[in-house]
Amino acid sequence: MNNKYILTNCVVYTENDIHKQGFVKVRNGTIEEVGDMNQLSDISDYQEIKLNDESMVIPGMIDVHIHGANGSDVMDGTTEALENISSVLPKEGTTSFLATTMTQENDTIEVALSNVARYLHTNTEKTNAEILGIHLEGPFVNKERAGAQPIQYIQPANLSLFQRWNKLAEQNIKLVTLAPEQKESRSLIEYLVTQNIIVSAGHTDATYSQMEEAADLGGVSHITHLYNQMRGFHHRDPGVVGAAFTDPRFYVELIADGLHSSPEALRIATDQITSDRLLLITDAMRAKCLKDGKYDLGGQVVNVNNHKATLDDGTIAGSTLRLNDAFKNILRYSLFTIRDLIRITSENAAKELQIFDRKGSITPGKDADIVVLNKNYDVEITLCRGKIAYNRGGTL
Repeated sequence: MNNKYILTNCVVYTENDIHKQGFVKVRNGTIEEVGDMNQLSDISDYQEIKLNDESMVIPGMIDVHIHGANGSDVMDGTTEALENISSVLPKEGTTSFLATTMTQENDTIEVALSNVARYLHTNTEKTNAEILGIHLEGPFVNKERAGAQPIQYIQPANLSLFQRWNKLAEQNIKLVTLAPEQKESRSLIEYLVTQNIIVSAGHTDATYSQMEEAADLGGVSHITHLYNQMRGFHHRDPGVVGAAFTDPRFYVELIADGLHSSPEALRIATDQITSDRLLLITDAMRAKCLKDGKYDLGGQVVNVNNHKATLDDGTIAGSTLRLNDAFKNILRYSLFTIRDLIRITSENAAKELQIFDRKGSITPGKDADIVVLNKNYDVEITLCRGKIAYNRGGTL
C-alpha cells in the first residue's frame, strides 16, 4: 500500500494560513510539507491526488462524545463493535474520537472499559478512525436530569470505584461527565484533576454559583451537550447554560442537529461562546448510518423517525448526527467561518485532550488526519494517519 501521497490544486487551511492553490505532502502517516503549488518540486515518488480549486483541505474531525454508529455501540463490549464504529466514521470526516460509555450496571460498564483497553492494545489498523481514549458519561450524574441515562443505575460518585474502572481501562479514561453539585462528586473531581482527566458537568442540576464553585476548585472545565439535561438559563439563576455562556474556563459541547437545540439556540450559543471554546459533537448512538426503526440504547427501546431518536416517553436518546452535517448546520445557522469550524471540530478538542502536538491542524510533523471537502462541504476523501480511509469517488 502506498505510504506517500500528495494532494494538489486545493485550498489548504493550515494552522495560521490559507493556501488558495496549495498542496499537502503525506509520508509514512504524517504531514511532510504544505505549501503553494508554485513552490512544488519533484513529486515522482508520490501518488498524486488531483483536486480542484473548490476542494478544501481541513484537519480530521475529532468527536469527544459518541456512543455508536452503524448498528454498534461502545457498550456492546466487543472488538467487532469498536471496529465497526471506527470504520464508518471517516465517511463523515471523523478521524479520531473518544469511545463514550453510558450509565449501566457496574459489570456492564467494566466489560466496555476493558474492551476498549484491549482494543487499543491489539488494533494495528490505521485506516480507521483512531480511538483516543474513553469518555465516561455517567453513572455519577443527577437523577433529576437523567434523560436517556437509565435512572435505576445512576449512583453517587465513588472514588474507589472510579479507580477500579480506570485500572480496567488501563488509564485510558480521558473525560468524565458527572453532576458537580452532588456532595459525593467533590473528592472524585479533586482526584480526576490530579490524574489530568477532564471533568465535565453533564446531566446536572447545578446552579450558576455551583458551576462557578466547581470551576474555582480547578476541576470542572467542560460542559456536556449544552442545553440538554441541565439547569437552563433563568434571569434569577443563569444555571449551567449561563455558566457556559459567560465563563471562559469551560469548553462546551454542542449537538448541532437542529433537534437537540433549535437553530436559534445554536446561533445564540455560537455568538455567546464563540469558536474559542465550542466543540461540535454528535452524541450518536447505534442507529447512525442506518434507516429509521427501533434500536437499543442501554437496554431501552429507542425509536428513530426522520433522524430523531427518542425513548417511548419522547425523551431524546442520543442522535444519528454525522459530524460533517453538524459542520454544515453551523455554517447555515451562524456567522462562523471555515476557520471557526476547524476550531470547533478539531483544534479545540486536540488542545483540550493535550494532543495538539500531533492532531488538530494541517501542520508538518503532525498525523496525516486530513479531510477533503467539496464546494457543498460534503466529505470527498478522508485520510487517517496517512491512509485513505474513505474515498467518495472510489477511483484512488
